[in-house]
This record gives sequence, C-alpha cells and structure tokens, in this order.
Amino acid sequence: MTIFFVSAISIATVLLYGCIGEIITEKAGHLNLGIPGIMCMGTAGGCLGVSLYMGALSSPENASLILLFLISLLFSTVFAAALGGIYALLTVTLRCNQNITGLAITIFGGGATNFIMSFVDRTNFDPAGKLISSSLPFADKLGGFGKVVFGHGIYVYLAIAVAVVCSLVLNKTRVGLHLRAVGESPATADAAGINVVLYKYMAIIIGSGIAGIGGFYYIMDYIKGSWENAATIEAFGWLAIALVIFVLWKPNVAILGAFLFGACYIVAFVIPNITSTQREIIKMLPYVITIVVLVITSIRNKRENQPPASLGLNYFREER
Repeated sequence: MTIFFVSAISIATVLLYGCIGEIITEKAGHLNLGIPGIMCMGTAGGCLGVSLYMGALSSPENASLILLFLISLLFSTVFAAALGGIYALLTVTLRCNQNITGLAITIFGGGATNFIMSFVDRTNFDPAGKLISSSLPFADKLGGFGKVVFGHGIYVYLAIAVAVVCSLVLNKTRVGLHLRAVGESPATADAAGINVVLYKYMAIIIGSGIAGIGGFYYIMDYIKGSWENAATIEAFGWLAIALVIFVLWKPNVAILGAFLFGACYIVAFVIPNITSTQREIIKMLPYVITIVVLVITSIRNKRENQPPASLGLNYFREER
C-alpha cells in the first residue's frame, strides 16, 4: 500500500504542474491545448540543462543537488515558456484560433523535443535522476508514513508550493483580481485601465513555464532519467487539461484532484490478474469522472464553478 501511495503522488505531481499551468492560462481567457507539447518542450529543456551540467563535471559523484535542481528548473521553464510565448503571439497578437493553435503547438512541441533530444548526451541521466529523486534524509526512519509524506524529491514539494501560491495570488491579490477580470470580460477590464494584452501574455508564458516542469519531472524523477517512455508525457498533458475541469479551475483543489487522478492511473497496474484491455479501461476513469463533473456543474450552473466567461474567445479591442 505504501508503494501505491508513493507512486500515486509521483504521477499526481506530473499532472499538478500541467494543471496549474493550464489554470493560470485559462484564467486569462485562453484555452491552451498545446500543454502536452509544452510539457514535452520543458522536458527537452530540463534534460539539456542536466546534460550540460553533468557533462561539465569530472565525475557524476561531484554533482550538487541544489545546482542540478536550479539549472534543470531554469532550462525547463525557459524552454516551455518560450513555446508558450509562441502560442501567446499567435493567439493574443495575431488572434489565431486558440484550439487550432494549441493543437499545432502540441504537434510541434513533440517533434521539436525528439529533435533536441537526439543531440543531448543522456549518459549521466541515471545518476542525475537518482539525485533529483532522492528523498528527505529522515524519510526512512519514519516507516511507511515517512515514505509517503517525505519520501519524494524536491520537485514534488515545489509542485505543492506552486499550487498554494497560485491559489493565494488568484484569490487574495490585486494581480489575481485583474487576471480573473481579463478572463471574464477583457473589454470591461480594458475599460478599467487593465493592460489586457500584458496580462494575457504573462499568464500564458508563466503557465507554460510551470507546465513544462511537469514533463521534466516525469523523466528525471519518476522514471529516474530513462527516455524509453517519453511519449507518455503527451498523454499526461491531456490528462492535466481534463484535471483543470475536474477541479473547477481551483489551484488548491488541484492538489487533491491530481492525487485522485494519479491513484486512478496507478491502480490499473497494481490490480492483479487483469487483461491489458481491462487495464486501459481503468486508466480511462479520470476522463469519465471529468465528464461527470462537467455535466453536474453545467446542470447546477453556479458561476463560481464555471470556466472564465471569455475562455477560448480572442479579444478585439476595436469591438469594445
């Protein structure tokens, strides 16, 4: 059971990064279906940073966890944010269709990641993955509880911190109020003196940067530096978008929602004596749950449980 909870939290972390990034983007009124590709690009950036840092050392044993964390975090967020910036340019400035642009970004991100990784030296990924995924020193001394709560790498706790900070910013600060106003009615926000374009760009770029960390975490922490299952990142990206609907665009609720989705994903691999078809059906549970939540919230029609009013709609200032 301990292993189940640890694995569920690990998968939840991947989804949580993608979900928080998409929530921030959607709060600005943009539906970014490019999150799967952006998570892939974040993976490529983080892995490149790891390769450059580890390659510069005389021995992998000399690697510093803090430096490895900071460099991989920087590269991952910059690469993902750069692709998010392209999406922002196309949808905010050039006013392209958000759905089509997002799908194009996903395709481009996956292809660009494979291209970049073909030049990246993956020799030191194994020791880097073990270092990044190393748990807190006292985790093993606390038994099963310690392994579940403290037996994770630094990126897990960063994800929870990001979700909490995001919730506080959106609900307790003037910046969050302005961002939500932009997402609900950009024309009204513009008339009130809020820089709509700036808020949209910043939300998309920051959200993309956060989402990109999730892809890197999956490769370097969850599967300890292996590149064999890299294609799974896109699947987690789509699952993260579904999670946004399930948690009703609330970052604090996303922590529990991500764990539930992670548990549903993991349970398919721990139930004994099931066929591959049954396993795939079980893995569909998060999507089914999301559809049920979407139907219920649509019927109840409470404003606080609905997406931003301008979600998916480009803003034309001339029509204000």
